[in-house]
Amino acid sequence: MRTRGNLIVLSGFAGVGKGSVLKAMFETEEGYAYSVSATTRSPRPGEVDGVHYFFISKERFEEMIEKEELLEYASYVGNYYGTPKAYVEEKLEQGFDVILEIEVQGALLVKEKEPNAILIYMLPPGARPLYERLSGRGTETEEIIRKRMTRAAKEAEYLVKYDYIIVNHDIDECAANLHALIRAQRQRVSNNLPFIQKLQKELVDFSKKEC
Repeated sequence: MRTRGNLIVLSGFAGVGKGSVLKAMFETEEGYAYSVSATTRSPRPGEVDGVHYFFISKERFEEMIEKEELLEYASYVGNYYGTPKAYVEEKLEQGFDVILEIEVQGALLVKEKEPNAILIYMLPPGARPLYERLSGRGTETEEIIRKRMTRAAKEAEYLVKYDYIIVNHDIDECAANLHALIRAQRQRVSNNLPFIQKLQKELVDFSKKEC
């Protein structure tokens, strides 16, 4: 029986819809814990501290780096983003599948430290839909949008380092596909060693009994 959850790392270009897909999945499925990242960027309209991110100062973030309180961290468009260790470990031990929504740099760092982590990259149907989604948010200037598109082109070079990709054509469909992909990981041998070892012992013991 599985006693430890899966560590799921979800990445994707800015504007691809990661937050919307996760929200849809969490509303219909159980057994997940969302790892809230810490960041030095300012909150966007509607974002709540401790729910969407832990919004902290640059000084506090650098203190966390020094004290090794982060599972990973990275700099993106002039701001720090990172994953606090304690919450992730607690939820994994409780058997939850923990979702880390982080950028490529952080994802690859996590994979180095946690080889069993499952890396999934969410993609848009194409470059034009991605640009239209970024523009449609109405929260950033054209200059920032262009920077994000340039960053997306660079990030695309790292896709081969991920375990899976998932394309967001439709939020609900993508959420269902993501859930199915994550749940399939529960059947991995590494996630079921206690059960396997128990069965192995039972088979040996049974084989020694007289029929």
